[in-house]
Formats: sequence, C-alpha cells, structure tokens
Amino acid sequence: MKQILYRFIFFRLMGWKIVGTISPEIKKCVMIVVPHTSWHDFYLGLFTRGILGLDMNFVAKKELFRFPFGAYFKWMGGAPLDRQKNENKVDAIAKVFESREVFRLAIAPEGTRKKVTEWKTGFYYIALKANIPIIPVAFDYSKKTVTISEPFFPTGNKEADFKILQHNFKGVIGKVPEYSFVPED
Repeated sequence: MKQILYRFIFFRLMGWKIVGTISPEIKKCVMIVVPHTSWHDFYLGLFTRGILGLDMNFVAKKELFRFPFGAYFKWMGGAPLDRQKNENKVDAIAKVFESREVFRLAIAPEGTRKKVTEWKTGFYYIALKANIPIIPVAFDYSKKTVTISEPFFPTGNKEADFKILQHNFKGVIGKVPEYSFVPED
C-alpha cells in the first residue's frame, strides 16, 4: 500500500519518473547521488527508495542515533558510524559493509549542497576496500527524472574511473541549477 502511495505522489502529483533500477541481487553497493544542490534531494531519495522497494542506507556519527531520534534514523536506513581512535572514515564504513548482509550506501560525492568542481574521494575508496560496485544515480530537476545507471566496479585507477562515473551526470541539472556539478570533458 505504501508503494502505491509513493508512486501516486511521485509520478502523478510531482510528475517525476525513474529510469533504470537496482537489481535486488545487488545487496551491497555505494550509490553516488549527483547533483546534490538542495534539501529536496532527501525526499526524492525517499520516494525513489520506496518505489523501488529496496533498502537503502546512509551513515552518520553515532551520537545522532541516541534518544530521541536514534530509532527514527535507524528506521530510515541509517547506520551509526563508530570510529575507533586512529581509524579513518573509509575504514570505519568498510567495516559497516562487512557487518551487514544488505547495505546500499547512498552518498553525495560533492560533500555539500554548494557548487563544487571536484568530488570527494571517500565513496570511491569505500567501494574499493569493500569490493563492491558504485551505482551512479542522477537527480535531474530539469527533466524531473531520477536515472539509475549500471553498476560500476572501480579498477583502482581513480582518474580514469572518475571520468567514466562523471559521464553519467553530463547535462544533469540540480534543484539549484547554478550549483549543479559539471563533469570535465
């Protein structure tokens, strides 16, 4: 019933569409969502997740998972990030992948909703360390389309892999157009 409501709101009332999907057989992946220019991206992601009917996750510092909001964040797919002394975020998140049967991490490689010219690299090294695919997801407000591209396994050649990944976002316009990520040619 919830999926029917999501479909009605997202497709009929909001006028959006989804192109592509994530195979349910892919139990672990890093989904890079670009461009991230507005808080509106959050509920687009929630609708997309609800329509696809797949668990999708995020990580946040463990302090956010305490009372009173902890249960809500876990219900929304959140995983508390408990970084040990001298442990970087990549290693800590890779451990989350090891400890879970299903974990599809949604992350914005821009690292902010403001204009950037380069992506942060953490998502890439998480995928390498956890030996999982990266799935590009584009939120194009100009076409009202969420496009889910094919899974990509990083090779270890970051520069070449970034060119391939960024190609998925060529011409994609965010909610705040001037903050949209523009891939290099």
